[in-house]
Amino acid sequence: MGWLSAGDGYEVALVEGRVAVRATSGRAAGRQLKSLPRALKDHPEVDRLRRFAEWLDRHAAACVAQVDTWMVSSLPVPTGLLARVWPDEAWQSALRDLAVVGDDPDEVGFLRGATESGELRLVNLDGETVRMAPRTVTLPHPVLLPDLDDVREFASELGIVQRVEQIHRAMWRRPEDLDAAAREVRDFTGGSFRSRFALAARAGSLGYRVSGGYATTRVRDGGATVEACVWIGEPYWEDAVETGALTWQDADGRALPLREVGPVAWSEGMRMAAALYAGRVIEEGKNA
Repeated sequence: MGWLSAGDGYEVALVEGRVAVRATSGRAAGRQLKSLPRALKDHPEVDRLRRFAEWLDRHAAACVAQVDTWMVSSLPVPTGLLARVWPDEAWQSALRDLAVVGDDPDEVGFLRGATESGELRLVNLDGETVRMAPRTVTLPHPVLLPDLDDVREFASELGIVQRVEQIHRAMWRRPEDLDAAAREVRDFTGGSFRSRFALAARAGSLGYRVSGGYATTRVRDGGATVEACVWIGEPYWEDAVETGALTWQDADGRALPLREVGPVAWSEGMRMAAALYAGRVIEEGKNA
């Protein structure tokens, strides 16, 4: 966006997401000022730029949230759609360097570009730039990525930084020796919080939904929708609370035996429970 006239002697523009101003006359002509002059604080052009900056922030957050949903659920995404949104800087920032899988689930590459014709440009694990144009691709959850340790090592060598947490996402694998009757995980129970409000606020700040007495996260795993739930206390309880057990339920509200919980739902449920527990109050003299 170019510079816009804002009254006598000034121009304004968005620079790195903030309203910047420069003088157009006098000794400071052409120079960007360190702060906004008082005369411009209520100027219509300044207000318009501020509101536009706020919209850009919301748009960038929405792009990240959508890409995160695609990744967590390992949903097939049309290649043509990625090509259409790629020119948008917010979409590009959310998508760049994500691990992508096409028709061959064993061929992983880091997304570096997309053409108008629907072709994707990737860097594969051999360090070669390749192009592919399958009808759809997936941005797989790390628990589904083959040879994840190799993928992480190569990403480190390339200096890859992902806007959407994928390959370095905290991840848990479901144990193979679970009791057939087990329906809850208690690894993260007993985390103390000064109030139920504080625990619910932590859940919300981490992006989790609070419903009734639970913090929840919904995941599409293997074609089915599963909801992981952590007990956080009665909604109107005002005193101290502790984190409760982690459970999973299907779309009909049926509590799932742990053996029936899929790999992505298991990992994301454990991730939520661990993140809530990490915010607990730790008394002096006790181990964290």
